[in-house]
Amino acid sequence: MNDVRELLGRAVEGAGKPEFSAGAVYAKAARIRRRRRAAASAAVLAVVAAGAMLPRAGGDEDPVHTSVASAGPSPSASADDRAGRLAALLPPDVGEIEEVSLLALIKGATPEQARTARLGPLDGQYAIRKDGGVGYLVLTLEDRETVEQKTGRPADPDEDLCVRVGQEPSRTDCEREELPDGRTLTTWRDTMDVGGDDSADWGPELAARLTQPDGSQFLVRSSTGFEGSGTQGPLLSEPPLTRQQLKKLLTGPEVLPKG
Repeated sequence: MNDVRELLGRAVEGAGKPEFSAGAVYAKAARIRRRRRAAASAAVLAVVAAGAMLPRAGGDEDPVHTSVASAGPSPSASADDRAGRLAALLPPDVGEIEEVSLLALIKGATPEQARTARLGPLDGQYAIRKDGGVGYLVLTLEDRETVEQKTGRPADPDEDLCVRVGQEPSRTDCEREELPDGRTLTTWRDTMDVGGDDSADWGPELAARLTQPDGSQFLVRSSTGFEGSGTQGPLLSEPPLTRQQLKKLLTGPEVLPKG
């Protein structure tokens, strides 16, 4: 079965644009890390600074620049304001939330290239700013058909993902919880210390997968952020959402389609 990093790539795939591959966006640039460790030159710093000026765009037809502080339920949040509705579900100390497009940030994609289908009402990519740093939260709901197309079989709540995670040196601290309604929630830490060809150097994150009896699944990244082309700021010291906050978000009705 494809791992969570590959599955979460659906959130940043450009429709009909193979040059903007999800693997390129999410892969850790091992060669960049080695180069930085060998010589942290002024030229590298200049690239990072220049990357911060790339345009930001949302996952729909038009750019999204909604920025909302997480401060509990807000009656003023509109139906189209995903950042505001997400903020209403999170504690006030999570930080300021803005919907973004990782393809636009890292690859300079246009809104049309970065457009993605949304199954869940809060599916998307969100920058979370706190204490001068910028992390990211990526939510992706996949139905049974999508999972079968990618893996050849539906999601299985009985599968122990922690066994696979234990075989990955970058993935640790895996926890699996069987919920009373038949769903299974698995969370783990990922150092993101893997090779790749992308210019983005991702920091550590919490990954989560909520596997549902109907064969669908909900995938989430709670990332400390990235450095390199398109960076919006320094890494957070910890993933923006904790395990308990991820669980509360994923198991709530607000992230699922009505009906």
